[in-house]
Amino acid sequence: MITIYHNNRCSKSRCALDILKESGKEFEVVNYLEATPTAKELTAILKKLGIKAHDLIRKTEAVYIENYKGKELTEREWIQAMTEHPILIERPIIVSGNRAVIGRPTEKIHELL
Repeated sequence: MITIYHNNRCSKSRCALDILKESGKEFEVVNYLEATPTAKELTAILKKLGIKAHDLIRKTEAVYIENYKGKELTEREWIQAMTEHPILIERPIIVSGNRAVIGRPTEKIHELL
């Protein structure tokens, strides 16, 4: 099963959703701003992405600039920040089995299809 962590206000996320629809494959849409992944779920996603928590942070968001910019946090603390402020999570994230990609650029999505 394919899962997309989606924000409908994001053009890249909407484009990723269109790519998944066109693929004909079944997928689940998770609006992560409303159904925020838990720390455990984020840890699993990070492992599938093969990146550190700080690399999944949207560094242009006001909440990042005001609260986190220039700070050195642990993995656990960055994950906690994302659970408290899901707007910090980079999007879209597409997960398929034990693999995942951030759909920026959207061409990366084809790696999972």
